[in-house]
Amino acid sequence: MAAPIGNKYAVGNTGGRPPMFTSVDDLMEKVTAYFDYIQGEFHEEPYDVQDEETGDIETKFTKVWDRYPERPTITGLSLFLGFADKQSMYDYKKKEEFSYPIKRALSVIENNYEMMLDSKTPTGAIFALKNMDWKDKIEQEITKVKTKVSFKDEPGS
Repeated sequence: MAAPIGNKYAVGNTGGRPPMFTSVDDLMEKVTAYFDYIQGEFHEEPYDVQDEETGDIETKFTKVWDRYPERPTITGLSLFLGFADKQSMYDYKKKEEFSYPIKRALSVIENNYEMMLDSKTPTGAIFALKNMDWKDKIEQEITKVKTKVSFKDEPGS
């Protein structure tokens, strides 16, 4: 017996979960929102400072963080985009129309790790870059060349 009309399992249903993003613009907007989000949020609070010479009180402002900035990460991006894990984002990257925005976002994250190599403790950045297929060794391939040596004046020839 066939499924009733209107049933999501009825004939014509292509199956699978509906796509997370229906257009490249939607994805680009969400990626941009991620990079804005990780900048953190702050507000300014006033405080008074008295001038030692004149005694005048001057109001200055200090930055108070409501949410601290974060470093961009692959898992952070994938979770912000709504994926369950980074592999789901990598699978989405295989779709031709969404490949460029995801590759570009991953390059921005990779660039951040690359910039961290100049810090006092780049160990974490090195680890992350190795997971992005960077290598810290030189690979050399040596091939053996076979040569045939023959002598024309061999005895018995």
